[in-house]
Amino acid sequence: MDNLKKVGLTALAGSLVVAGHVSAAEMSVSGSATMSYNGGDEDKTEGQGWTMGDSVTFSASGDVNDIGVTLTLELDGDDADSGSQLDNQSIAFDLGDAGSLTFHGHGGSSALGAKDDVMPAAWEEPWDILVGAEANVIGGAGGDNMFVYSYAHESGVTGTVSYVNAADAVTDVSSTSYGIEYTGMEGLTIGYAQQDVEVTTNTKGDESTMYAKYAIGGITVGIQMSENDMESGTDYESTGIGVSYQVNDDLTLSYGNHEIEAVGSGNPDQESAALGFSYTMGSLSIGGAIHDGDNIANSSTNSREIYSLGLTFNF
Repeated sequence: MDNLKKVGLTALAGSLVVAGHVSAAEMSVSGSATMSYNGGDEDKTEGQGWTMGDSVTFSASGDVNDIGVTLTLELDGDDADSGSQLDNQSIAFDLGDAGSLTFHGHGGSSALGAKDDVMPAAWEEPWDILVGAEANVIGGAGGDNMFVYSYAHESGVTGTVSYVNAADAVTDVSSTSYGIEYTGMEGLTIGYAQQDVEVTTNTKGDESTMYAKYAIGGITVGIQMSENDMESGTDYESTGIGVSYQVNDDLTLSYGNHEIEAVGSGNPDQESAALGFSYTMGSLSIGGAIHDGDNIANSSTNSREIYSLGLTFNF
């Protein structure tokens, strides 16, 4: 990896193949490897517990008719089950003062999907490690070959719009998602995002989320509320809170809680909570969390605890 970086960071890798005046592209390579263990789950939903993550990202950037163009390809062994070793693939266009436009061939998030849970967390979201707990998390829908436009104003307002064409198994109708975020006051972040989602025919839902975070000193606190109003079927509402404390430059601690209500169903609320930590030593990171889930997928017979530990090397 070091040899690749020495060559890639300074090499001129030919010309970007786009009509018009092109310039040589600068290449860069980065990567990471993760060893993790999930345990403590009496239902054995995590198999034997050990997993490995790996990722190598290649990026080529240059100017085409005075427009900055960046091609990004990620090699990820975790995506092998889909029949391809390529995970994230995108072409980004830097439009200067007019913002940026990115075409995600694979691996992109909609404006709402990128904000499904933005509460401060040292490790993972409270619901993330618990198998089945993510089923009704309100987070929009993305898909292959999706466009995302973003514009950041000097006042601290950032607007994002994403669009994906209709395709079976992704979204049965073409879908547009909108998001807006404000960071113009020191320490404060507030935002809102919305998307109409129809992943399966005749299951259309109007999803939205709003959130606020405030950081002072080493402490960050946040709250997030989301809704999924279905044209037919069960509506869902969720509330998440989080607090993190940066003990020093290397160590961060956090607590998060997330609840999902199946409105009017009579089923109990899903509640998940997590205590997490992360510790960084140069390019090495160690992190973990203890997760507790009650009424997972709004089922009164599905509750469990689990812990996770991870070791990440960044190159």
